[in-house]
Formats: sequence, C-alpha cells, structure tokens
Amino acid sequence: ECPKRINMYLITCRPPTVHLLWSGGTGKLDEAPSWAFLLCAFGLFVYQSLDAIDGKQARRTNSSSPLGELFDHGCDSISIVFVAVGTIAAGRLGTMPSWMFFCCFISMFMFFCAQWQTYVSGTLRFGVIDVTELQLSVTTLFLLSAFFGTRFWDIEIPVTGLPMKVLPLMGIVFGSIYSCSNYFRVILSGGIGKNGSTVALAYMTKSELYIQDSAFIGPGLLFLNQYFNSFIDEYMVLWLALVISLFELTRYCIGVCLQISTHLRISVFRIPSIPAAVQGAIRITLTEATFEHLPSLAVADRRKKNEIS
Repeated sequence: ECPKRINMYLITCRPPTVHLLWSGGTGKLDEAPSWAFLLCAFGLFVYQSLDAIDGKQARRTNSSSPLGELFDHGCDSISIVFVAVGTIAAGRLGTMPSWMFFCCFISMFMFFCAQWQTYVSGTLRFGVIDVTELQLSVTTLFLLSAFFGTRFWDIEIPVTGLPMKVLPLMGIVFGSIYSCSNYFRVILSGGIGKNGSTVALAYMTKSELYIQDSAFIGPGLLFLNQYFNSFIDEYMVLWLALVISLFELTRYCIGVCLQISTHLRISVFRIPSIPAAVQGAIRITLTEATFEHLPSLAVADRRKKNEIS
C-alpha cells in the first residue's frame, strides 16, 4: 500500500466523526449522544495509528520522499482543527466561550511552532510527552463523555468547588506551556546553517510572494461585510467564504503535489515495482561497470575474432 494513500485514509477519520458529533445532538456540540463520542474515540485512535504507520510503510517500501512528508503534515494540519472541536464538545468547554476560543487556536499555534522548529533545526523533534500522549488523552476524554455523559464535566470537585471540566483545561494549558517552551528553546538557539541561518531562509529568498493572492477572497468578503454593517446575511457570507476557501485549498494542495511529484519523478498515489531512486542507482552502477570492463571486453572480442580466423 502506498504510504500517501494511508495519509488520505487518515484524513477521512476525523471530519465524519466530528460531523456526526454535531448532527447527533440538538444543535449544540455538547449535547451529542454517547454513540457519537464513541465514534470520535474510535476515529481518533485509528487516526493516530495510521499517522504512525505511514512512516514505517514508507521506510519498508523504500519510498520515503518530501511528498510523503507533505501529505503527512498536511493531513495533520487539517485534522487538528477537528480534534480541537471534538475535544471542546466532549469536555463541555463550549459553555466557556473564552476558553473555547483559546483551545481552538492553541492547537493550531502549537502545530505551527512544531513545523517552525523543524525549519530551524532541520529535524522534527518529539518530546517525552508529545502528540501521541495528547491524542490518547483526548481519546480517554471521549470515552468518559460516552460512558458518563457530558454532564459529568459539570460535577464540582470537592473542596475546590470547581467543575470537572477544569481538569482537561488545565492539562491543555500546562501541556501547551511545556511544549511551546521546548519549541522556542530550539527556535531561538539559531539555525543549522554556517551563519546560524535556517532552512526557512531559502523559501523566503528564492520564492516569489504575490500580494494579490486569491486566497484572500474569502477573508476579504467577511471583512467587507462587517465593515458595511452586514449588508449581506452573515450566514450566506460564511457559506460563500467556506466554499471559496475550500476551492483555494484544494487547488493549492493539488498544485504543490503535482509540482513535487514532477520534480522528483515519482507518482503521487502509486509505488513503482522499483523506486525511481533505486532505478537511477542501478542505471548508474551498470553504466560504471560497463565502462570499467570495456578494455577487458575489447580484448575478449579480439581473441574471439582471432580464434574464428
């Protein structure tokens, strides 16, 4: 199986389960039935398993490439949004709008910092407590909500008088501080270049940046509608911005994948019987061996002609 296909299976695990979490309730994410949380727990477990399997499969099939890494991290960047929304629903954090906003954006910020420190150091680093432990903790959160109901998180903790939902919230806050401190320690220590530069510098200096980008159409519509006191129904503008943003994201992802696959001369969703890199190495080896044995081949050919004559 192609590792990049595993990534596509991976991305299908999270959005459907979170959608069921939404549609299974009465319009509020924190009122979904138990079976929806069970599906979310199962989907997240399958997601984190496939997320680990794709790298092992790539090494086993000798098909590791930057395109595979792009698929892996690209699918993670999309799935992390749904993981955050599901966590908020399971822990009834929607009753606290400020903390709900914090939980939604801290996950995306941490993911960005993880990629940032990779650009700086040239290595994707994992701590003792990292994304796998986080995903297993969220899976446990889903299971608790499934078996005890979401009202379980409204129970007051003895002595403190605080609701149970404070416990996962504290885990998110302290976990974010711990992870971000590790990320920024690497980021601020300097890059791997001779002058302390980072890998990101190549992208900044060798790639053109277009100010008029079609990706700004969706956010621009929202901004203009707010500026003119919502002269168009906000609900319709949100749907329009969503459709435009999805189209732009799909177009961008397809374009990047095709560019990388063309440059590396590999297929996107198919593994050849012999990888291109191995084929090239074999071709070079055979060529070198042929040139090395040309003198001996010439002598053998001359002897054969003499014997015939």
